[in-house]
Amino acid sequence: MSPRVMAQIAMVMNLDKCIGCHTCSVTCKQTWTNRPGVEYVWFNNVETRPGQGYPRRYEDQERWRGGWQVDAKGRLKLRAGGRLRKLLGIFANPLMPSIDDYYEPWTYDYENLTRAPLSDDVPVARPRSLITGEPTTVRWSANWDDNLGGDPSPDPLLGRIQDQVKLDFENAFMFYLPRICEHCLNPSCVASCPSGAMYKRSEDGIVLVDQDRCRGWRMCVTGCPYKKVYFNHKTGKAEKCTFCYPRVEVGLPTVCSETCVGRLRYLGVMLYDADRVSEVAATPDDKDLYEAQLSLFVDPDDPAVAGSGLPADWIEAARRSPVRDLIVKYRLALPLHPEYRTLPMVWYVPPLSPVVDALATSGHDGEDADNLFAAIESLRIPVGYLAELFTAGDPAPVTASLRRLAAMRSYMRAVNLGTRPPEVGISDEELRAMYRLLALAKYEERYVIPTAAGVTPGSVDEIGCSLDYDGGPGAQGPFGEASGGPVPVSIESFHGLKQRQTSEEISHDRPQLLNWDGKGTPPEKL
Repeated sequence: MSPRVMAQIAMVMNLDKCIGCHTCSVTCKQTWTNRPGVEYVWFNNVETRPGQGYPRRYEDQERWRGGWQVDAKGRLKLRAGGRLRKLLGIFANPLMPSIDDYYEPWTYDYENLTRAPLSDDVPVARPRSLITGEPTTVRWSANWDDNLGGDPSPDPLLGRIQDQVKLDFENAFMFYLPRICEHCLNPSCVASCPSGAMYKRSEDGIVLVDQDRCRGWRMCVTGCPYKKVYFNHKTGKAEKCTFCYPRVEVGLPTVCSETCVGRLRYLGVMLYDADRVSEVAATPDDKDLYEAQLSLFVDPDDPAVAGSGLPADWIEAARRSPVRDLIVKYRLALPLHPEYRTLPMVWYVPPLSPVVDALATSGHDGEDADNLFAAIESLRIPVGYLAELFTAGDPAPVTASLRRLAAMRSYMRAVNLGTRPPEVGISDEELRAMYRLLALAKYEERYVIPTAAGVTPGSVDEIGCSLDYDGGPGAQGPFGEASGGPVPVSIESFHGLKQRQTSEEISHDRPQLLNWDGKGTPPEKL
């Protein structure tokens, strides 16, 4: 039986390149959630691992009951329960994070600095809640664990491998983990919605919320194990990462990808057999889910794809997809928490950099292949921790990915020094291709995004936002309530930004932001 081939826009993030600058978080916030009612919401956030995450301890599914599980008969069912359980908890849901688990957003009473009467004491700007407007005390935030600034011991993953990890100062380790909605192939949030407001688009796999149908039951918040569905307390509707679909439809990358300082994000098309999604998600052993999901993907050169009804440009984009190369061809990228059985489609290349630094500081050659391979088993970032994060506790795929990354580094070091490359069991062509993709890939290589039907690439910047209604994400300007009428999602054309990233010439037509008050449109040129 031929597969029922469908397309999915997917993302891969290279954690080796993330510097924790939070540019992606800020630009996403300014574009999508800079409105009343969603002050606490971050569609994109960057976590320091180990750490509790955002919302606090969201990975503890024994408490939050998100995602799917397999029952005694091998059937998939929601961990939070079926219709009867939802009916019993429809007015009081104990499985939903409170504002304290996220954080109570705040601003500062800046006016007090200028309006305070003359006195011997220096006036201060006390924090005030953005929800109640009352003075508050800052106790928690979406980035409280930044650079191990918080207490990593409550991290749910550390509890599973506590024998492998010592949380003393000398053995501290950390890395950054950017997170957005996973736009899963088997989304539990969609299955949890009583009103059918959440849906997965058939043309590109993006998971969205129909604001007209949403009744604010918030079962989707409980159902999502990644806790990337939020409740707008002003509109009474659920909201989530939209994968910047107005941009994707015209062939532009998401805002978080476009503005990423480290250029660590890749976007592309993955083809999969829609008829096997439930079968793969019901794989009995959690540790087999990674390989099972790999088997779900369809080769774009498969003869069955040609007769699947997919547009030719989408099939061609799947052939050139950098995401497919990193996930299937090179097997460098891994899924986030496959044990939730949602079949996530935002994957990660695990971090390797700390092992190089650790070897160098110990007096060894940090780029030598033999040293690297031997050190992978005793990484400062334990393989066991990465396995709990990406492969349901199975260290083998993580070790294989790290060894391939180490082989690439050793090979390119030898090439650059003019010495004989080590024998690593991977062809020279493949190692060079991996290096090209991970280190040198240009804009059009990182983002291979076909346009929506009827849209000519480059013919428009961005289409209008379908959420332009009172109180909706598109109702006000993207730079706050006082930003005037409809303006582009960005102050600079993203096509112009693309040209600056790919051109060798210096651009002189950027907007003047130095003295701009944030209202209306900034001056045209410097």
